[in-house]
Amino acid sequence: MPVAIITGASKGLGRALAEALAGRGWDLVLDARTAEVLQETAAGLRAYGTRVTAVPGDVTDAGHRAGLVAAAWQLGGVDLLVSNASALGAEPLVRLDELPLEGLRRALEVNVVAALALVQEALPLLRASGAGTVITVSSDAAAEAYETWGGYGASKAALDHLAAVLGAEEPGLRVWAVDPGDMATDLYAAAVPDDDDPRPAPGSVVPAFLRLLDERPASGRYGAPSLLEGRR
Repeated sequence: MPVAIITGASKGLGRALAEALAGRGWDLVLDARTAEVLQETAAGLRAYGTRVTAVPGDVTDAGHRAGLVAAAWQLGGVDLLVSNASALGAEPLVRLDELPLEGLRRALEVNVVAALALVQEALPLLRASGAGTVITVSSDAAAEAYETWGGYGASKAALDHLAAVLGAEEPGLRVWAVDPGDMATDLYAAAVPDDDDPRPAPGSVVPAFLRLLDERPASGRYGAPSLLEGRR
């Protein structure tokens, strides 16, 4: 069975994607910082009959990243790596003139540095897969100038560029930066707590990710809304 590592997998988009892959028979290595919630998620996914290893920890920790890849190796390798774990830089979001520099450093460390470090750790297994795939979860804020989203958007823009270069450097892999669009997640609620407008559930965009896995288009940046509408 193929094996996926998914970071930020205890809830939201990470959990929804993990559930979809479990339903397809994938074995999973899941990461999140809150051990209890992650273990509950893993237990629910095992009902699909798949093997699920929960590895709680912080993706910025080198030992934790090594543990994720080691767990995947024990399951058979790494066919898919999904970098979904994210940090906002400030909760709620603030304008750049108020953004704590330590918060910006945290966003860059989680969203960019740790994502690349995990790819580096997993790269030998991804290359050996024969169908190695990296998905980095992007954002509209990586491409558009939204007030208060500057720090987070800058980190996601940097991640987009790393994904683009990785795709060029590793032609044997598929590397997709995917903008999921608006979703009702805890991350968004923390970013803009006074926004009560209804947003789609994370599970509603998962078919876009599955389409990429099924069709395996060229490495690049894709928007989930366009994929769901049948466009690229």
